Amino acid sequence: MHRALVLAASARTHASPNPWVGCVVSAGGEWFEGATEPPGGAHAEVVALGAAGARARGATLYTTLEPCAHYGRTPPCVYAVREAGVARVVVGLLDPDPQVRGRGVKQLREAGIAVEVGLAADEVAELLNPYLKHRRSGLPWVVLKLACTLDGRIAAPDGSSRWLTGPEARADVHRLRVESDALLVGAGTVRADDPELTVRNGAPAARQPLRVVLGSVPRGARVEPALELTGDPKAVLGELGAKGILQVMVEGGSRVAHAFHAAGVVDRYVFYMAPALFGGDDGVPMFTGAGAATLDHLWRGKLVSVMSLGDDLRVELEARTGAPEVPAEMA
Repeated sequence: MHRALVLAASARTHASPNPWVGCVVSAGGEWFEGATEPPGGAHAEVVALGAAGARARGATLYTTLEPCAHYGRTPPCVYAVREAGVARVVVGLLDPDPQVRGRGVKQLREAGIAVEVGLAADEVAELLNPYLKHRRSGLPWVVLKLACTLDGRIAAPDGSSRWLTGPEARADVHRLRVESDALLVGAGTVRADDPELTVRNGAPAARQPLRVVLGSVPRGARVEPALELTGDPKAVLGELGAKGILQVMVEGGSRVAHAFHAAGVVDRYVFYMAPALFGGDDGVPMFTGAGAATLDHLWRGKLVSVMSLGDDLRVELEARTGAPEVPAEMA
C-alpha cells in the first residue's frame, strides 16, 4: 500500500478532476503497478491489471481508493478487477463520491472477492484531501499562500514586493501551483504586480491552472485570459466547485487573504518567510482588515510542516480543528 501511495502521488499533477490513485497487483512474488492517467485515460487499477495480464488471476490488488463502480469517461474498475480473476482486494479508503460510496466494495464482495478496507487510511486521506472535500461538500480545497518578511509584511509602502523570497521558495510556489486547479488573486494585485499566474521555473506543467481574478481584469494584463468573479469567498468557492475545481490556491493580495481567512474557508496556509525586516508599520501587512479584538478570539492553528528553502522558511499550518475526518469504511 505504501508503494501504491507513492504511485498515487505521482499522478497528483495530472489526474484532476479525477482522484489521484495508485495501485499495485501482487502476484507470485511480482509487483505490477499503475497510477491514474490524465482524464479520459485509464484508472490506476486498469493500468496495473494490464501490466499483470494473466498473472492477475488469484492475485492481491492494493489500491489507495475504492475502485469505481459507475460509467464515466471509462468503464467501472470493478468490472476489470472481477474479469481479471483477482482473489483479494485491499483498499485504503472508500470513495465518498455519491456515485461510488461503498458500491465498489459491495460489488466486489458480491462477486466472491475478499475485500479489506482501511489500510493506511490516514495517509490516503491526507494525499486526497482536495478530492475528498470536493466530493463531500462540492467546494474546492483552499490553499492560502503568502510570501512575507519576518515582521509580517508582504510588500513595501510603495507596493513593491519582488522579490521577498529566494529562488528555492519561488520554485516551491510553482510546485504548489501545478498541484492546483485554479489560482486566485484580487484585481488590485493584477494592477500592482501584473502577474502571469502560470506554472514556470521547471515545474512539471502537465496543465496550466485556471486563472481567477476577483474583480475586473485591466485590459492587456498578463493574466488574461482569466475568469472574473465577484462576491464573497463562499460564493466564489461555490462557483469554482461547480466547475470541478478540486484545489484553488489563493495568492493575494492582503485584502483577499483577509477575506478568505475571515470567512473561515482556508484549509491550508502556506507562508514563505524571508529573513528580512521592514522595521516599521507602514509596509503592506499579510492581512488587511479587522482582526481578533481580544486574545480569546485569536485564530490558533497547528503546524503541518516547517522546512528551510534556501535562506527562507516555509511554514504550513491549518486550523486546530483540521479537515473533516473521512472514515476508512463508511456505513
